Amino acid sequence: MQVDFGRTASDYARHRAGFPEAFFDRLFREGIAKAGDRVLDLGTGTGTVARGFARRCDVIGLDPSAPLLKQAERLDRDAGVSVRHVQAIAEQTGLSSGSFDIVAAGQCWHWFDRKKAAAEARRLLVPAGRLLIAHFDWLSLPGNVVEATETLIGEHNPTWHWPAADGTGIYPKWFEDLAGAGFEHIESFTFDVRVPYSREAWLGRIRASAGVGASLSPDAVTRFDAAHRQLLERHFPDEPLQIPHRVFAIFGRKPI
Repeated sequence: MQVDFGRTASDYARHRAGFPEAFFDRLFREGIAKAGDRVLDLGTGTGTVARGFARRCDVIGLDPSAPLLKQAERLDRDAGVSVRHVQAIAEQTGLSSGSFDIVAAGQCWHWFDRKKAAAEARRLLVPAGRLLIAHFDWLSLPGNVVEATETLIGEHNPTWHWPAADGTGIYPKWFEDLAGAGFEHIESFTFDVRVPYSREAWLGRIRASAGVGASLSPDAVTRFDAAHRQLLERHFPDEPLQIPHRVFAIFGRKPI
């Protein structure tokens, strides 16, 4: 199935808020990142990870989608941060070797050819530079709104299969990706948060997902959205919806 997040760039920019501030606080508090680092954000999309770093670092956001990068530029201006944007793929960035202290990939590693992306990240990093891979998953729990929403997506898009689905929000294969590319001192952390969504915001967030707006036809998205609204009004009328999420991050160091 073809997945193109550029088709849902507006909803993506408005409703996919990205990692919580606690994620960035932890990176800098624990010395995983430091002020002044040169950061490359792979698969930047609308730039949520890049903006989180840009308050303290020199950042380039890289993505193959021009519509998403256009949204990122607008959101950067609104946030008062400066990010340089490059349209390219993670596996072949065209950027100079040894140019970055951190290469980050937030919410996107599963879309890459992971072996090639890890090798490219190592090429781009300075000695002792870090590759940081992170994900921010909603959690499907028995009877919750996430479970009901995912079931509805499956009914409207039966050929869709979430490529990294394991139900836990933790990705053991990524340890192999870093080790296989020669990264050392590999560590990880995880923590859970609840994210409040209005009904309209949750509808928009799901339209901006790979199984809906990025892969269904416009008419099919409209039909799904109507059914999703009816489901929420009938079974989850209270607002805000409290959506459980899990942050997972793994990082490794390029050998000196």
